[in-house]
Amino acid sequence: MNLKHVVFSLIFLFCFSFIKAQVIKSEKSYLKLNVKPKKEAIEIPDTISPELKIISPAITEGKRFISTSPEMILIGRAIDESGIASVIINSEINEINETGMFSRRLLLEPGENLITVIVLDKKYNSLDKKFYIDYSPPEPTLAEIVEEESKYYGFLIGIDNYEDPTILPLDNPISDAEGIYEILTREYIFEKENVKLIKDARRRDIVNALDEFADLITPNDNLLIFYAGHGWWDEDANIGYWLPSDARRNSKADWFRNSTLVDYLKEIKSKHTLLITDACFGGSIFRSRKAFPEAEKAIQKLYELPSRKAMTSGTMTEEVPDRSSFIKFLCERLTDNTEKYLSSEQLFSSIRLAVINNSDAVPQYGEIKNVGDQGGEFIFIKRE
Repeated sequence: MNLKHVVFSLIFLFCFSFIKAQVIKSEKSYLKLNVKPKKEAIEIPDTISPELKIISPAITEGKRFISTSPEMILIGRAIDESGIASVIINSEINEINETGMFSRRLLLEPGENLITVIVLDKKYNSLDKKFYIDYSPPEPTLAEIVEEESKYYGFLIGIDNYEDPTILPLDNPISDAEGIYEILTREYIFEKENVKLIKDARRRDIVNALDEFADLITPNDNLLIFYAGHGWWDEDANIGYWLPSDARRNSKADWFRNSTLVDYLKEIKSKHTLLITDACFGGSIFRSRKAFPEAEKAIQKLYELPSRKAMTSGTMTEEVPDRSSFIKFLCERLTDNTEKYLSSEQLFSSIRLAVINNSDAVPQYGEIKNVGDQGGEFIFIKRE
């Protein structure tokens, strides 16, 4: 062995002493080298609660939200890096989309409503929020009260023709009654099925209809009675009459007494009854003429008190013409009215001077005697 080979062997042994346990492979040979393994990463547990954002309505925890609606849509979003597992609203699991958005329809009770929202993420962290919503129902309008509790009934009578040839026929009562029917059912909250129109009514027709209304109408309901035809005033007996189509000039057997009508008005337990007559000597049914304030704020109070009022085209000593200014201005005022509520006294006041200025009649308005009027008013309610 020469010197060159000796040096090479010493260098090789020196290097080999520093190499351990790792295998180095090649086509002809390999070396085994020793390398320390890498340490594994330590995982930090997720203890952060998810986030909750309420988008609508603008409610915040710890503050009260005031609502005037009995229901609302709660819209929000739950956020967490690990993902949202569930959103629970008032103990019920709510659906969420992939971005954490959710919505929920809330039905509110009057007063304080507690809304609890719990959010759970996929690492079992939770967020619990409480919100308070105060629901204050708006005061119901008169129209809403009436729609829920009451009905408006109408009984319309128009008599043009008489069986007794000695009683002169009239030209306009039936058309007047038809006109009132159209206005009430088109412009005001009188449903057609609740309005009875009788043309050339006989006495028994009037009695039968009043018997039906007496059985049908409740203390929450309202009744308007309209009569157009001949009337008569017996000054000696102090009695007024309507003349039905079967009335006989020389016999009062089929005449309809005002006192009979008064008896029916006692029997019909309506909240309000308004009598409108366009007949001769129509004013005999009054006890007095009485006016009421027109202030809008008083309308509901006037409706609350029972009433029995009458409006006539003339006094008990007047004959009224067949072509009636009273009916003309009455229909015009009811048609042209733009107010939601129109009291019977307001209606009368708006036509009284017009009737006087355009005819010889003096229309009358007041309470019907001895039938339970307590100072209220019949209120016409305009349709929406």
